[in-house]
Amino acid sequence: MKRLLHFVLAVVASAGWLGSISLSQAPAVSAPITLDEAISRAQKADTAYAAAQTAADVAQAQRGIARSALLPGVVYHNQFLYTQGQGDAITQTTTPVRFIANNNVHEYISQGSVTQTIGGASITAYRKANADAAVARALLEVARRGLVVAAIANYYGVLAAQSKLAVARRALSEAERFFTITQQRENGGEAAHADVVRADLQVQQRQRDLNDAELALDKARLDLGVLLFADPSTPYELTSSLEQLPPLPQQSDVEAAAKANNPDLRAALEQVRSAGLEVTASRFGYLPDLVLNVSYGIDAPQFAVNGPDGIRNLGYSASATLDIPVWDWLATHQKVRQSEFRRVQANVELTVTQRRLLASLRQLYDEASVSKIQITLLDRSVATAADTLRLTNMRYSAGEGTVLEIVDAQSSLVLAEASRTDGIVRYFTALANLQTLTGTMP
Repeated sequence: MKRLLHFVLAVVASAGWLGSISLSQAPAVSAPITLDEAISRAQKADTAYAAAQTAADVAQAQRGIARSALLPGVVYHNQFLYTQGQGDAITQTTTPVRFIANNNVHEYISQGSVTQTIGGASITAYRKANADAAVARALLEVARRGLVVAAIANYYGVLAAQSKLAVARRALSEAERFFTITQQRENGGEAAHADVVRADLQVQQRQRDLNDAELALDKARLDLGVLLFADPSTPYELTSSLEQLPPLPQQSDVEAAAKANNPDLRAALEQVRSAGLEVTASRFGYLPDLVLNVSYGIDAPQFAVNGPDGIRNLGYSASATLDIPVWDWLATHQKVRQSEFRRVQANVELTVTQRRLLASLRQLYDEASVSKIQITLLDRSVATAADTLRLTNMRYSAGEGTVLEIVDAQSSLVLAEASRTDGIVRYFTALANLQTLTGTMP
């Protein structure tokens, strides 16, 4: 009896354990995802954006290091020096030292030292670090805007896949309804068996289209899920709609915003400034730097404030050093030439960036404008195709139309609806690409 009781308890416990496993592994349904939230989640998951963020942080830290070089440095220096004396090595007599490197056989140094370097190279290096940090911030903004475009494309790609899936389901339902009509007409002697066969083939084709649409939706959801969740298969819902079309701004406003807020242009300008400062810093290699040093502490044979004879060991010293460069086998000259080459390259890249900005601005605005116009035309095409299918069905039911006309009308409506969905996504993508130049994106 006890064995039976133990067995029952074990089964119940294992069932509860398995139940807890299944509950913990069941994917939780997440809250609806807005476009802004999708962009925010993508910024936390994208490796390219993370690399750009790291580069910006490193450049900012380098700016702090360069600024620190302009300020006095403080060091607390401690040192013990031992020098062989002239006395007996066994008795360790403290006769005068044999070498003159130190002041005594035993010498203790414990000093606080303040050093300040005054020179144009460190000042220019700080200004160059500021320019490099500005370049890194601009490149970070470039990476962010590129990520936003990718997130928008994936976001609306899911919405487009959902819309196409709905179209495929409606098309399958329409094909099945028409198949039923052909069977009824064949049974009534009003249609040939060929119409039934053709309608059946149309049902099979629409079923394959539905399967492809479901597969495309699964792929689109996974592509967006990679940007949103640690587990791309996490279920989610999107709140936006393809029917909510944002307006297209005026071209003059777009051009003004692009000139003021384009990160590529800003990065190119800062790179030119950085290259010019690098030339200046290299030329400062021809000039000396003034190094000032003040030290306060102990430099005595005893590690004590006062010596055995009562003399105070604490004291201070100061020095000023000016090393004038005379000859370095043209190393400084070559550094100047290197920096001048980089400055020329930076100016060339700035010119190319300006030209590319003008061309991209015109191209992307035309793309968005044409996409917006085509959406209106595609709306008319969908309405016309739907009305054509309705009239063709009526004609077929009246015995005046053919099955090929029905099939053609159904295909035309499916194609028109799919083209309209692609046109809307094209407009959203073109507008997002245009906003990368103007800085008006989320």
